[in-house]
Amino acid sequence: MIAINIYTPTEVAQQLAARVKARRLELNLTQEGMAIRAGIKFATYRRFEQTAEISLRGLLQVAFALDALSDFNALFSQRRYETLEDVLNEQNLTRKRGRKHE
Repeated sequence: MIAINIYTPTEVAQQLAARVKARRLELNLTQEGMAIRAGIKFATYRRFEQTAEISLRGLLQVAFALDALSDFNALFSQRRYETLEDVLNEQNLTRKRGRKHE
């Protein structure tokens, strides 16, 4: 099965920022309170909600503050298979190392 991306990275970032904002409001926190809880600068957090731009480290700190850091542990952890043959072939492979450039 081929996955079709229907969202751009910018759209995903905006949706993520909106979900974080909604969660912050559920917790009855101000932007400043959320920034303090996450251990990031207030301006950084405010920019994240407004533009969806934040460093990965900042996003992880926000996720930690919202008790959602474990969601990142699953990111990129499972390989997607297209056929049963792909699964069986991977089970038969031994781990290989890349070559060093000389």
